[in-house]
Amino acid sequence: MLMLGISIGVAFNVIFPDWMVTVLLIILFLGTSTKALFKGIETWKKESTMKQEAAKLMASQTNDGPELEYKPLPSAPTPNVQLRSSPDEEVPIKDNIYWKELTLLLFVWVAFLAVQIVKTYATTCSIGYWVLNTMQVPIAVSVTLYEALCLCKGKRTIASRGKQDVTWKMHQLFLYCCCGVLAGIVGGLLGLGGGFILGPLFLEMGVPPQVASATSTFAMTFSSSMSVIQYYLLDRFPVPYASYFVFLATVAAFTGQHIVRRLIVLLGRASLIIFILALTIFVSAISLGGVGIANMVEKLERKEHMGFENLCYHS
Repeated sequence: MLMLGISIGVAFNVIFPDWMVTVLLIILFLGTSTKALFKGIETWKKESTMKQEAAKLMASQTNDGPELEYKPLPSAPTPNVQLRSSPDEEVPIKDNIYWKELTLLLFVWVAFLAVQIVKTYATTCSIGYWVLNTMQVPIAVSVTLYEALCLCKGKRTIASRGKQDVTWKMHQLFLYCCCGVLAGIVGGLLGLGGGFILGPLFLEMGVPPQVASATSTFAMTFSSSMSVIQYYLLDRFPVPYASYFVFLATVAAFTGQHIVRRLIVLLGRASLIIFILALTIFVSAISLGGVGIANMVEKLERKEHMGFENLCYHS
């Protein structure tokens, strides 16, 4: 559903005026960063409580007291304290890859890519053009329904939420699917990765910060790559400009991952990831919003057209 939303968002980006995109970007980023900040504070408090309980446990074991089983919160690991862990917490990387689900994701990505490429040979707004666009709907809906039914029947679980029993309701899954479409629309409209929106959503679902960050980044890889291809087919960005940012973002990602991992191990607080996410989104709102406002002022001075565009007139 994220990929479907991206296709819709890219079309909206062509239609919507720049000032509206800027306003939506500022509102979305400020709201998302505020929500992530509150979630980070809540997680920080839980981690503090867990540290206090871990200290009491260590004190009781030192005094030859009865051995107690301590289960830390999944969102706040404490690496400095030796705690009892289940044998299935760590597995090899190759055993941690769900090949069937990965194949489904690759199938959706390739199918959407094929539709976008074939669509470039169709006349804009012709019958064939709209038929190719609507073909994305059954592709996304069929895969989503399959995964949703597996969750309802108990064939799929979210391992990062621990061994707690989770009964998935259809209205919950429908809401999450709508959030996926919305994240894709926002990502395609504003030229962002859907992970910016999915990250806070995963945190609200109770997914640990490390897993939420990794999953949203993985989703951002799929969504951003499709957005880039669609914008390239629309001739809406220069290749050298994009290549520069790809290199810069890759270096920053590996550097940030190494530093943040060290900080989490040192402090024992995974909530740092949430605070970094909130700060990144807030800085993005200020910087991108400022650039957008500056562009709007320049267009107003030149008295350029600032209304809606016609999708059919864009090749």
